[in-house]
Amino acid sequence: MNMGTIKIGMGQLLVEGGEPERNLERAASMIRDAAGQGCSIIVLPETLDLAWTHPSAKNEAEPIPGPRSDFLCQVAREQGIYVCAGLTERDGDKAYNSAVLVDNQGEIILKYRKINVLSVGQEFYAIGDQLRVVHTPLGCIGVNICSDNYHDSLEIGHVLARMGAQIILSPSSWTSDFFYIEGQDPYGEKWFGPYHHLASMFNLVVVGCTSVGYIVGGPYEGKKMIGCSMAVDRNGLIIQGQYNEFAGELVVAEVTIPQREEKGTEIGEMLQHKGLHLMRNIVLLGAGSGKK
Repeated sequence: MNMGTIKIGMGQLLVEGGEPERNLERAASMIRDAAGQGCSIIVLPETLDLAWTHPSAKNEAEPIPGPRSDFLCQVAREQGIYVCAGLTERDGDKAYNSAVLVDNQGEIILKYRKINVLSVGQEFYAIGDQLRVVHTPLGCIGVNICSDNYHDSLEIGHVLARMGAQIILSPSSWTSDFFYIEGQDPYGEKWFGPYHHLASMFNLVVVGCTSVGYIVGGPYEGKKMIGCSMAVDRNGLIIQGQYNEFAGELVVAEVTIPQREEKGTEIGEMLQHKGLHLMRNIVLLGAGSGKK
């Protein structure tokens, strides 16, 4: 069953490196706010527990399921809302940059481990090796993470689309150099371009939510996360968050769930009919060169 139009919250969360309790409490507050505003889903940032590439990932990552994911599940259940959130996952001797999708009953219905891990992040995170979607009353949902959507790794989004995703949720941690100020646009087409490429090719919605705050520790120390989270459909930008490095905000997108009829080889036929089968040649002028 599809619900037509739903509200999806993007929780631009202040994330402090190595401070999981404080970060999770802010996440819980954002979840409650989203539920109070009638959101069916909230998307939270990448590695919201320990922060992206913070050295604590090596020793303080926790299993999923585990205490941190259990906490998010409890809040999702109490508020009756779907929660997609990035966490730092421990599995044996490896840590992963992971994301979970929790349903409104507080159950983890999808877990994903980031595949397109930046070279500077590979000191902290192993490479994921699986993609999947999940069918829900809100539609078919796929999950990826941040740089999985780089212009040179769009195969990841293509596979989710081929699996039937109507919505792709992407916990993120977009960074910029410290000298950027409000009124400047450090991203350009870097994120909108790939998002709109996927959305327009396959008729789906892509929602990316990034953290805010300054990065402390790790290879990106001194850079900042400035928000500008966005939801995009085939028609373009639905809504974008504020440029805000100092405090979080909830951004609410009104999203119409796309109806996707094509399956299997019908998708290729649809793309050819649209003249998009040579997709490698249309992706993204100025989309970024592999920097986060």
